[in-house]
Amino acid sequence: MSDATVQRTAWFHCFAGTAGDMTMAALVHAGADPMMIGDLVGRLGIDGYALTFEPALRCGIAATKATVVVDGGHEHEHRADDPHADQHDHDHGDHDHDHGDADHHDQHADHRAHDHVRDHGDGHSHDGDHEHPRRPYREIRKLLEEADLPPRVKDRATRTFRALAEVEGVMHRMDPDDVELHEVGAVDAIVDIVGACAALESLGIDRIVCSPITVGQGTVRSAHGELPNPAPATLELLARRGAPSRGIADRKELATPTGVALMTALADAFGPMPAMHVAATGYGAGTADIPGRPNVVQVVIGTEAAPTGAADLTPEPGQPVQLFETNVDDATGEVIAHTIAALLAAGAHDAWATPIVMKKGRPGHTVHALCDPATAAAVSRVLVRETGSLGLRGTVLQRLPQQPEERTVVV
Repeated sequence: MSDATVQRTAWFHCFAGTAGDMTMAALVHAGADPMMIGDLVGRLGIDGYALTFEPALRCGIAATKATVVVDGGHEHEHRADDPHADQHDHDHGDHDHDHGDADHHDQHADHRAHDHVRDHGDGHSHDGDHEHPRRPYREIRKLLEEADLPPRVKDRATRTFRALAEVEGVMHRMDPDDVELHEVGAVDAIVDIVGACAALESLGIDRIVCSPITVGQGTVRSAHGELPNPAPATLELLARRGAPSRGIADRKELATPTGVALMTALADAFGPMPAMHVAATGYGAGTADIPGRPNVVQVVIGTEAAPTGAADLTPEPGQPVQLFETNVDDATGEVIAHTIAALLAAGAHDAWATPIVMKKGRPGHTVHALCDPATAAAVSRVLVRETGSLGLRGTVLQRLPQQPEERTVVV
């Protein structure tokens, strides 16, 4: 930042959901350079795709639509039956027309961002169903590590894919490195994630804030069969970050794993638009023009004062967690150790015991369990069952986990 007391902020308004391509398109509509995005994505060395940005209208709102065409053949689209395809439920027959809107954002929207269409030399074939190559997380991580990308672009993209790999690893009970990210690991989704991170860099974004994320209902089709909507990966990403969300009566997959991964991995905070001087706005369009609700992701770009001292610091909202406690004076060390193991197995974030002195000088222990609100009922039942306690104390707290970082140190 040129001024240490000012930071450039992007606030994403996900009132209609979120997806990777819509996030990237919103940033382009707000002024991100399509040629820079195309250049940075091209440094990954991925073959056989074209990335374009075109003007669109959604419920009368001027927007930009990002399109990734793979193998010179098909355009990736948002499908309500596939939660891992990073797509809304979009009709491919929906054509976007330039309505002559002279809005200053559209000077960027009709550029073609480096049509990186090359001979597909990676040995993956696309049949009539347009099946994408499945890439394990370790391969995607290697692509990012070896690419000549700005540090912040590489870091943001790596964090996003790591978040996806970790939730898929938990869901499938496997090491994140071994996770094949299915459609999320395909060419179009890699372009969406790296392209969105490149767009953030093009705009010089220092801080990201996100509104509550809207999700749909019902079921969706995926590579694993029919799944609930929101998809399990989407909900796990939201739960891990403690990100706010809201459901509406719409059976489309409004929030996709890729879009939610970008928000939960990169957002510095969640909530309403922060106090800032607005410099630009942008709207990223989905394919369908849904009656009554603009099918867009909105982004607001502006500057806000950065904290300059301890008096200016305001803590970011953390993840809500439930703390359960009970005092026991008739449990052996073996029982307490077994209880702690059972609490962790039931989904507690952490469990521990503290020695105490109870009435009449009797020695005892307080057994503690910290858990997500979603697992509170299961954890509390285990605590009562294993200790034989007649009651528990409960407190709602916040935790602020830090993003892990990987660094190579030469000694």
